[in-house]
Amino acid sequence: MNQNEKLNNLLKRVEKPARYIGSETNIVMKNPEKVKARFAFAFPDLYEIGMSYMGLQILYHILNRENDIYCERVFAPAPDMESLMREEQMPLFTLETKTPIKDMDFLGFTLQYEMSFTSILDMLELAGIPLKSTDRSEVDPIIIAGGPCAFNPEPLAEFIDVFLIGDGEESLPKLIKRYINAKDRGVSKADFLKEIADDEGVYIPSFYRVIYHEDGTIKAYEKAFEGAPDRVKRCIIDDIEKIDFPTEPIVPLIETVHDRSVIETFRGCTRGCRFCQAGMIYRPVRERSKGRIMDLARKQLESTGHEELSLLSLSTSDYSEFESLAVDLMKECKGQNVSLSLPSLRLDTFSFKVLEEIQGYKKSGLTFAPEAGSQRLRDVINKGITETDIYDAVEQAIELGWKHIKLYFMIGLPTETYEDLDGIAEIARKIIAIYRQSGRTGRFNVTVSVSNFVPKAHTPFQWVRQDSTEEFTKKHNYLHEKLKIKGVTFNYHDDAVSTYEAIFARGDRRLSALLLEAHKLGCRLDGWSEHFDLEKWNTAIMQSGTDVGFYTTRERNYNELLPWDIIDSSITKKFLQSEAEKAMKEVTTKDCRYGCSGCGINRRVNCKMGGIYE
Repeated sequence: MNQNEKLNNLLKRVEKPARYIGSETNIVMKNPEKVKARFAFAFPDLYEIGMSYMGLQILYHILNRENDIYCERVFAPAPDMESLMREEQMPLFTLETKTPIKDMDFLGFTLQYEMSFTSILDMLELAGIPLKSTDRSEVDPIIIAGGPCAFNPEPLAEFIDVFLIGDGEESLPKLIKRYINAKDRGVSKADFLKEIADDEGVYIPSFYRVIYHEDGTIKAYEKAFEGAPDRVKRCIIDDIEKIDFPTEPIVPLIETVHDRSVIETFRGCTRGCRFCQAGMIYRPVRERSKGRIMDLARKQLESTGHEELSLLSLSTSDYSEFESLAVDLMKECKGQNVSLSLPSLRLDTFSFKVLEEIQGYKKSGLTFAPEAGSQRLRDVINKGITETDIYDAVEQAIELGWKHIKLYFMIGLPTETYEDLDGIAEIARKIIAIYRQSGRTGRFNVTVSVSNFVPKAHTPFQWVRQDSTEEFTKKHNYLHEKLKIKGVTFNYHDDAVSTYEAIFARGDRRLSALLLEAHKLGCRLDGWSEHFDLEKWNTAIMQSGTDVGFYTTRERNYNELLPWDIIDSSITKKFLQSEAEKAMKEVTTKDCRYGCSGCGINRRVNCKMGGIYE
């Protein structure tokens, strides 16, 4: 029985077989015999999650424009499919051509979330590829990884051959073209890695040895290959207007988490929230022109048939021409009977007018993210929002007919007290009171969603301790009692998952032992509550000898060499330390648009945001 016959038999026995068949609208089909390099884009989660990720669509489009390169896709199979693949000894394969990924030149993982790391090992094993870089041969594919979690690559250092740090639209095609050139010259894989070691954004962990102090902290990075750089500079595209963006994205066969057309309006953020990794590592702000956005939107809607269009950015209404863009997009969408989604809005008067136009009589939930329950703590995290902002926006929302307000908070933030938790309940209580005082009738609901603060690399809070699992649980129980308010719903995240996320967010390469143990015990798809198995993870901790507190509840000092210091995010450590000290003094830093905050990005690119509104 050949591969296709075996696959057809398997698909009759699994839930959602469309996850594995490919053949969607707008996929790229090439003759593998006529290309010089084959790249499998791997998303270490289910199809529905991976196909909602715009970065996949962007890189798939950019790589497949190249005649000599063929980019195909692979996702983590669901447990039912994985079980059958193991039973039938079917290796993990690409969707486009059903080629075993072991036969590709490259396997590239996107690292969006730390709890996907075990799924990477699971996918490698399913493919028949040795897990550790040192165990692979010349015939195995080169394993690449990129994305936000690559800004601390160390927990995966023993498994990944090459990390690409930063924007990948230029660096990834360049790397593959260099590989084609090396292959034409008969260069070995080991020598190819040496040739690219000093390329911008390229981090090859095997070219470094880590030396530790007796207390477990890092003493030094020593080069195992002298051609490797002292620090790896992140790739930055300084003008995204010139970067091609897909107008014919792949249209999934089944419903995905975000089933819509998506246009990136700008990259980066100026607000400087101290907990936010994306706000630091994606600096500076780089915008697409309004005309380009309109053109991309029209072409995408035409090629996909999607009934919804969404704008992608970290803060949609911070786009410099937001008002005119929103108005013109509304006209375009209404003309095509397409709904328009504008996430991450600044809730000012214009935004409400836009929302009123978009939603009309259909008032779905309106979302606010105060993040903290008191003004003091919002100043600590540099959130830049006051209670007056919140309540004024709520009053406008109620006046316009909204019946459901969603509030997002974090608990466990630095300097947090139980008074700050009381503030969360007080905000919810006041919003209910505002509705009652409005004289409106009918059911009104406030949903309070609480996530656990996880300190991230390359942020001002990279040195702080995280609350323990027990501290998180105690705070959730406290809030559960405080939020027993009529009309208020309380949701919160799993405490143990946040602890493990933090271990890997600030971990070093010794965590490979923990990942290997977790993998052996069957941990995978750990971002899903139904698949996360705390008992297995606790066993893995014990068997690997991992000190949880060393990575989570331990406060670092400013002089400590951090595992991710090998990566230059282009934001200076001096700036991050200054922001950390200002946080402890409850001092805010203004939005970059109102004056340069001196983060250091100007050393690399011309940041055009500083003081544009002054």
